Amino acid sequence: MRLSQPGWDFGRRHDIGHVDIPRLREGGVDALFLAVWAPKPGAPGEGIREARQQLDVIRQSVQRFPGDLMLARTAADIERAHHAGRIAILIGIEGGYFIEDSLDALREFHALGATYMTLTHAWHTDWADSSGVHEPLEPRHHGLTDFGRAVICEMNRLGMMVDLSHASDETFWQAVELSKAPVILTHSSCRAVNPHRRNVTDEMMRAVADVGGVVQINFSATFVDADFPSFTPRPFEDIAKEALIRDPAPDHTTPLGKLADHFEHAISVIGPEHVGIGSDFDGAGHLPAGLEDCSRLPNLTAELLRRGIREDDLIKILGQNVLRVMRECAQVAEGLVSTRAKQ
Repeated sequence: MRLSQPGWDFGRRHDIGHVDIPRLREGGVDALFLAVWAPKPGAPGEGIREARQQLDVIRQSVQRFPGDLMLARTAADIERAHHAGRIAILIGIEGGYFIEDSLDALREFHALGATYMTLTHAWHTDWADSSGVHEPLEPRHHGLTDFGRAVICEMNRLGMMVDLSHASDETFWQAVELSKAPVILTHSSCRAVNPHRRNVTDEMMRAVADVGGVVQINFSATFVDADFPSFTPRPFEDIAKEALIRDPAPDHTTPLGKLADHFEHAISVIGPEHVGIGSDFDGAGHLPAGLEDCSRLPNLTAELLRRGIREDDLIKILGQNVLRVMRECAQVAEGLVSTRAKQ
């Protein structure tokens, strides 16, 4: 959404927001997922139009900076971008409501570059239940509908990663059981460290690891810090209209160590092979001290090293695990396609 704001220059260093090319370079970022997101659409067709517009804006932004950026869809693309000294830009659809109950729309978004889709956001879709964010939601479907199951099967066929962040617990368990490919949590922290509904239990993390997936830890202080004060957030619609200016930060500082606690806990439960970075930059309103934007990512690396995380394990956490899942999802898709072709 920030790329869509008139006059906002991705190539210039800003003192607002969390991500731009200069700060990505400062933070040593080789690849990032840009999320297609908007408030819940109203009129029919609005979600699909919004997704198409944002997908186009992302492609145009990459084309504008050919010396710095490269659009990527696969793990091999990311590695090529790295060897060329460019930052790989990947695309995620953050909310299944964008497809408006259409597998054709899902296929279109994949063809336009989307590598994963988050099944829900802060509200239920017509086919999957959400966890909610700031308040609990009454179940609507008790997980997935028949169409929701068809969405996951089609994502497997396409090679799109199934993202279960924001999903209700019932949706989570049904999706993990159904998916033939590893699933991911793109930005979810540990419920054992902070019992927030957006976080996941140890049992849920083990289920992700059992199918070869990755739990990418969210940096948002709301989800990381059990002592973070409750506050009344503004509606998503107001945040979008006001160019992503976030709620004023409560008078509370979350230390970097509290985020590191989530990483350390996840590693202890499922091992370093299934943990990743899920910053939620430009999606989180409040971040831990020392991680105010993407240029400060080396501070997290230093803290995890200080805690005794081995360098070879940290390399997995900082990106190799996600590359592995991307490869495995592609392999599952190739298998499904070839099996169906023989039939």
